[in-house]
Amino acid sequence: MAQVIKVGIIGCGGIANGKHMPSLKKVKDCEMVAFCDIVPERAEKAAKTYGTPDAKVYTDYKELLKDKTIDVVHVCTPNRSHSFITVDALEAGKHVMCEKPMAINSAEAEKMLAAAKRSGKKLTIGYQSRFRDDAIYMKQEAENGTFGDIYFARATAIRRRAVPTWGVFLNEYEQGGGPLIDIGTHALDLTLYMMNNYHPKYCVGTTYHKLNNDTDQGNAWGNWDPAKFTVEDAAFGFVVMENGATILLQSSWALNTLDVREAVTEICGTKAGADMQGGGLRINGVRNGRQYVFEPNFKAGGAAFFDATGSESAADREERLWIEAVRENKDPITLPEQALCVTRILEGIYVSAKTGDIYRFQND
Repeated sequence: MAQVIKVGIIGCGGIANGKHMPSLKKVKDCEMVAFCDIVPERAEKAAKTYGTPDAKVYTDYKELLKDKTIDVVHVCTPNRSHSFITVDALEAGKHVMCEKPMAINSAEAEKMLAAAKRSGKKLTIGYQSRFRDDAIYMKQEAENGTFGDIYFARATAIRRRAVPTWGVFLNEYEQGGGPLIDIGTHALDLTLYMMNNYHPKYCVGTTYHKLNNDTDQGNAWGNWDPAKFTVEDAAFGFVVMENGATILLQSSWALNTLDVREAVTEICGTKAGADMQGGGLRINGVRNGRQYVFEPNFKAGGAAFFDATGSESAADREERLWIEAVRENKDPITLPEQALCVTRILEGIYVSAKTGDIYRFQND
């Protein structure tokens, strides 16, 4: 692998501008050399802002993939196109970071995983919440055995009135769903990651379209168009794993609640528990006959492997470690097999909500 990693960006919209490109720009020996978007002006603007002086602009991603100098491709398009673009990029010999969720359903996600194995190229999914200070600390404690056997967890991504009104977020065809697949996916990924449990047995799910047609909305990003709001406004799941562990998954863009928390997890084990209440991390347990609550101080630096500067954002850390994994031929932090499990569970909740029945997973 060349010392300088050359990256192509496919999809130059909100998530590319809000996360991928600004963070990649900070990574040492990494250059963005190609930009593709179906809206030419977006690709041109991205190239001018983040690209090398000779960066190329495309409207057809297949033309970008023909450039043999590109090492890595970031797929930042709507959910429906994640799978086929990723498969094409892997088969073109590129390593791929695909924005979350992995795909709109498990069949498409499995195609991505198969292409990665077939091509020998690296594939990761953009679950940046894993790279927050609180998540890194909780994961280290889990790996140290602090929590014991984690048998109950709550995955939470609840907004009161914060429906995204831009892009295609409200379009079920393009996105595959609403808050469950958009932000619930982060909370579920965090939870499975902490539990190190990727073997679901069955689930029950409910989805709601209760507030879509509200005219008195009070939305954080301005009023949504009820006619275009074709996805759920809230979704909930009850998941039982093969080892008997239970996960409650809660997600909403619009819900009449004051308990607003996004992309957090709470885990309960046989030795201790932890939650992400109040913007930090709390670990609870019993020691010397007394209950305790421990709250780590994240104002200081963290583990050297994760924290290069002492003040990295989760997005910056994710991009840096991804490029390092490519350069050093290591596994990425977020494995595609793990992201596939997230997609399988989300799909199970949606199917259960639609049928009204328990959804049972087919496991090897």
